[in-house]
Formats: sequence, C-alpha cells, structure tokens
Amino acid sequence: MPLRELDRKTVTALVAAATAAPSMHNAQPWRFRFVATERLLLLRGDPERAMPRSDPGNRALHIGCGAALFNLRVAAAHAGLIPEVRPLPEPGDPLLFAAVQLADPAGRPRDDDLTRLHQAIRQRHTSRHPFADKELPQEVRDELRRAATREGAQLLFAGPWHTETVLGLVDDAESRDVLDPDRRVDLDRWTRLGTEADTAVDGVPEYAFGPRRRDGKAPQRDFAGRRPVADRGATTFEHTPHLGLLSTPGDTPADWLRAGQALERVLLEATSADLATSVTSHPLETSDLRPLVRDPVEGKGHVQMVLRLGYGPRGPATPRRPVGDVLEFG
Repeated sequence: MPLRELDRKTVTALVAAATAAPSMHNAQPWRFRFVATERLLLLRGDPERAMPRSDPGNRALHIGCGAALFNLRVAAAHAGLIPEVRPLPEPGDPLLFAAVQLADPAGRPRDDDLTRLHQAIRQRHTSRHPFADKELPQEVRDELRRAATREGAQLLFAGPWHTETVLGLVDDAESRDVLDPDRRVDLDRWTRLGTEADTAVDGVPEYAFGPRRRDGKAPQRDFAGRRPVADRGATTFEHTPHLGLLSTPGDTPADWLRAGQALERVLLEATSADLATSVTSHPLETSDLRPLVRDPVEGKGHVQMVLRLGYGPRGPATPRRPVGDVLEFG
C-alpha cells in the first residue's frame, strides 16, 4: 500500500520545532533533507558549524543534533505521526545522524508522553538570570530523572559538596579562557554584540548573556568576557544552585546523540514543571577537567552536560535560522 504523501507545510512545521532545540553557543549545527517518496526525514550534522577548539571531537555538535531529534519526535507525535528513528544509519557517513521514518499511525496508539511536551518546545528558553534560593520538590526531581532514564541516560542531582566542586571547575574553565585567547575563538565567533544582535539568526546575542554575577553562585559561562556590553549590569545569584549531571554509559557518537535526546526531554519536562533552566558544557570541554565533574560516589558513565534548574525568569528567546536555510526537499 503506497504511503500517504506528507505536504510541505507539515514537514516544515516539524523541522521548525526541531530547530528550537538548544545547541552549543546556539550554532544550530543541523541540516535536514526530506525524501517525500519514502516519508523519510534525514538529520545531518553541519561541519561548517563545528567548533574545532572547544569541541574538537564534535561531541557537543552531536548533542545539539540529538536535542533537535527529540523535538522532531515530539512534533511528529503531536501531528499524529509515528517517528521511527534509526540513529547513525550509515557507518560510512558519520555526519548522517538519524533517519526518521514518519509513519502513519495505522491503528497504533499515539505516544501521549511525547505529545504533551509539544507546548514546552516554544516555552523553553535558556535563562542566565538569578534563580530563587528555593528547593526543588522531590516529585519534580524524580520526574526529571525518569525523563533521562527513558532516553537511556542518567540524571544525578549533585549534593552540596559536589556542587561546590562543579562550580569550582566552571570557574577554572572560565579562568583558562581569560588567560588563553585561542580558547575564546569559537566563543567570539558565535556571540552577537551591538546592532548585530538585532538581526542575528544564530549565535548568542548580547541580550541573552544575562547579568554579570556580583555575588552568589551560578555555573554559567560569561559570554561577554572582557568585551563591554551596554546596560548589562551585575546582580546577586542564588547561593545554593541546583545542578543536574546528565551522563551516558559510554562516550561514543551514539551516546552523544542519546545524551542530546535525554537533555531535551529533561529540559522540556522541567519547563512543563514551571522551572527555569540553563546548561553548560564549559568544564566538559577540557580533558583534564571533565572526569572531575562526575560524582565519585554516585556518578556512573560519562557526564555529557551540566544543568542548572530552579525557579526564576526563563530568559529571552534566542534567534533561529529560517527553516528554508536548513531543510531541503528531494
């Protein structure tokens, strides 16, 4: 029986949802190709948006594309489709990250757990603002852990002593950036200052940097560095940040894609629970710091991302490339 053709409007909407995903420095390192005759959507990594100094193995590139893949799955379920995913389908083509068959339901039940997250895709924004010094309910923590587990990853909430360790590692990574200008090449490429921020379609615009930290603790990168940003100001951040460590059993491209999907599932669940979120890979970008991020008592596998969660402003939406720039039909 021939497959029902999907119209361009539907496919475009799916990809628009996918591209709302977070990625390192908002580089948006993905491309999509829709094969209409097979109802097949191909997701590729874009090497022109790689970061050779801060992400030489393309780990973060895979994670960003994995997050986009999860959004695609959510959008497909919301549209009444069954997304059948084959990760890394061509061993000889390592930048082909996934082939997604957009199947008709054909009597199969809709994945309501995916569908209910659809609204959170547009609500989720990275927040680099202070959060309240307020505890996260245990039921919320448990739900976020389950979200990571469903995607084959582990989410561990750092205890007080390990939180201090991670914060110190973030500060160490920040200090290294200041002392070594080469370490800031990728960051400078993907930040948008002044009038450039008003027309940007990618990167981190200055209005999303958040205020400088005057007091308190926040594990986040200072995107401005030593560059002046008008009217930025400084403020006090929370003294007891809630940090989640997302890890996978292995550290291969397949694990990185899995981490990206788990990351986005956790972020969307957190958004649905009215939490503000931000992520950082800063201490994970240096080989000697990364092993120290893992909790030596409870941690397992390889830490792929550090999450900061709490109650506070969600932050502004960051720019996105037009879907026409990343989607090809044929």
